[in-house]
Amino acid sequence: MIYLDNAASTPVHEKVIEEMIPYFREQYGNPSSIHRHGRLANAAIQSSRKRIASLINANSNEILITSGGTESNNTAIYGIASQSKGKHIITSAIEHDAILEPCKRLEKEGCRVSFLPVDKHGFVNPEDLKKEISNDTCLITIMYANNEVGTIQSIKKMVQIAREKNIIFHTDAVQAVGKIPIDVKELGVDLLSISSHKINGPKGVGALYIRNGVTISPLILGGGQENGLRSGTENVASIIGFGMACELAKNNMNENTDYLKRLTTKLTTRVLHEIPATTLNGHPDIRTPNNTHFTFLGVNGEDLIIKLDENKISASTGSACSVKIQKASHVLKAMGFSHEQVTGSLRLTVGITNTEQEIDQTVDVLKNVVQELRAVSPYKSKYNF
Repeated sequence: MIYLDNAASTPVHEKVIEEMIPYFREQYGNPSSIHRHGRLANAAIQSSRKRIASLINANSNEILITSGGTESNNTAIYGIASQSKGKHIITSAIEHDAILEPCKRLEKEGCRVSFLPVDKHGFVNPEDLKKEISNDTCLITIMYANNEVGTIQSIKKMVQIAREKNIIFHTDAVQAVGKIPIDVKELGVDLLSISSHKINGPKGVGALYIRNGVTISPLILGGGQENGLRSGTENVASIIGFGMACELAKNNMNENTDYLKRLTTKLTTRVLHEIPATTLNGHPDIRTPNNTHFTFLGVNGEDLIIKLDENKISASTGSACSVKIQKASHVLKAMGFSHEQVTGSLRLTVGITNTEQEIDQTVDVLKNVVQELRAVSPYKSKYNF
């Protein structure tokens, strides 16, 4: 099997697994307990919190541990909106559903939400943000890098705009953290979401960076864990694994980034040169190093995924989180793509465990599969395949 869906999830690093195992077998205490087992578990969590913070140059007391990117995003949005006098939120039209759905619910509850447009590369224009701000704006939430096409936003510029108006700024950095250097102090963001399973850590754990001085209302009430911001017994083993994944990502950042770029450059070059009527989507340069997203005219993306799967290659058309809700990509539609371009899209995202041989094998298979599907395409005569 060749796995090229690393934007959806990544294999857990062997060192992460090794770090987690003792917390299933020996150190299984409840971190809230005051006996030795509990104290050891709590100490391990605090150590992991430092590792997580170090990856983004935060202080450990600025890290709220969550169940993943979706909870971090929801906590940021509801945590600010529920306590703010202002009832206007600004986001973009290409956000992950973990941002869009909470915003849509808040709309129904009386908030006003502005969905900023993007250009053909998936960029949000900071000037559009500036024009949309009102006296009632309480939160701006713009993703750092898009989960479908990989485009990286001008977050620092938009944060500066927010700061001038004293507006809280949140960024969903799930697809960026661990793949490119991120320094929250340099960025100036107030809130930033991270997910463990995007960086070779376990699923079901993540974090929300909350800049010191920023207060939010908790979503989950109970025993008061996480300084009262997220009650419930902590998922100790996964938090330990998350911490190790962050440490590995930080220590190997340059090496991993160079390697991922080498794989995606090879993949992109071969696909565009060897498969006609094909385009690369998103910005050609300002994108995450692991992302490639193509449109193959005259081909249905879901048919393409099925054919690739038959050839033992795992790929996707977009977000795995919304695959059960059959709908055309809102990201590509916002970028101005036609129905044909949207339905002919394919996302291939590489990871640190992939090889150049796998890339070559994938392109060889992809060429044959696209040719096969185009032979029976209703657009065959239109494009003269």
